[in-house]
Amino acid sequence: MPPLIIPRKGHNISRKQINPNALRTLYRLRDEGFIAYLVGGCVRDLLLKRPPKDFDIATDATPGQIKRLFRNCRLIGRRFRLAHLHFRDEILEVSTFRAAAPEEPDVPADEGEAEEEARSRKHPRHLKDNDGMVLRDNVFGTPEEDALRRDFTINALAYNIADFSVIDYTTGLQDLKERIIRPIGDPVVRFTEDPVRMLRAVRFAASHGFTIEPATWDAICRLSPTISRAAPARLFEEVQKLFLLGFARPVFELLDKSGLLAVLFPGLGRWLQADSRHREWLRTNLEGLDQRHSNDTPASPALLLAALFGPGLEAETLAYSRDDGVPHQQALDKVCTAALKEISQTVAITVRTGDRLRRILASQPALHRLPPRRPTALAARPEFPEAMAYLRLTGETSRENHPVRKWWDAFLAGAPPETIAVPAGDGVPPTDGATPKRRRKRRRRPRRRSPAAPHISDII
Repeated sequence: MPPLIIPRKGHNISRKQINPNALRTLYRLRDEGFIAYLVGGCVRDLLLKRPPKDFDIATDATPGQIKRLFRNCRLIGRRFRLAHLHFRDEILEVSTFRAAAPEEPDVPADEGEAEEEARSRKHPRHLKDNDGMVLRDNVFGTPEEDALRRDFTINALAYNIADFSVIDYTTGLQDLKERIIRPIGDPVVRFTEDPVRMLRAVRFAASHGFTIEPATWDAICRLSPTISRAAPARLFEEVQKLFLLGFARPVFELLDKSGLLAVLFPGLGRWLQADSRHREWLRTNLEGLDQRHSNDTPASPALLLAALFGPGLEAETLAYSRDDGVPHQQALDKVCTAALKEISQTVAITVRTGDRLRRILASQPALHRLPPRRPTALAARPEFPEAMAYLRLTGETSRENHPVRKWWDAFLAGAPPETIAVPAGDGVPPTDGATPKRRRKRRRRPRRRSPAAPHISDII
């Protein structure tokens, strides 16, 4: 089936909307006789009149040819060989058109030698594991083959710099118009090849307000346990894209309904099932993260972990400290260590991010004390901004946090600590219910002096 080609007059993409470095790269490849397309999400977003996050380029030039053509080129990747063009303030990704997986020849089972020979002829640039997940994919192909091996139809569109046309090899333009997420080919096969595509489907649906095709949604729900087969480090990157770009709340709903959330974070899944209120608390925290993004104060990965796991970890710490008589900090360290160990089996949390999470939660008792001890020293700690951000997130679900937030807002606005009123009943309550008395200073005992050495006159 021939591709659908939309000429320049039939679409809204203008070269003025394209990144200057990407435009120069496209022109350079074209002038050297290569095919050069803008591909993927940037074409999709330009057609939707949304500002693209990045501009990806596909060409028929091989990685070696790209490297010889651009002095600022660095080749990366083993699973997918890519060229990165380094500019002063950004990196552009240039890939070579790729083909689908080569078909293995059918060999009769009783012909052992022929079967071994057929296996040896398997293309060394394409590898799959026993479950069908792609481990290496560097089989070069045509522009159409490259489009058909992409994940979703709305991401298989291309912008041709040669004549400024938009090329649709699938049903991408129609699905874009109908706002549908649809894989290219059998969704079960595509999600088996790369389980992370399930997370990408959820992300695109949440960020663009699209609907996942029913057959695709059924495949995601059925294959959600296989997401744990993806590399933990890659899943950590995907989790940040899911929750830190301004649509964490709708992402959570889709992950929760599909079963992906419980596989990614088993402990969080158990916490949500323990109490019906927990799900609403988490929704409120995620809405706070989305609000920070819309206010141009995006959350850090550590604050994201605090929003997701903080309430559950704090409750577990309190119970452990109360029941076993363990000091709060010691209990928090043990609880966080166990939780991070479980999470890292599927999603690789960096040591720095995990340590930052501990510090955010460890700061909360000091922030909640009214009036705080040494507030200036607390505000000077490196984790203070994130700790205050977490305090504000949880303040939406806990009325006890409101006076604390007001006190700190007044202090950060420049009011001296002694002039800020402490609401009655806040702070650390006395054990007998009476008004706390001012602690008396203990008088120091006079130091005993050693007897003086005898004077020479007393000896004589």
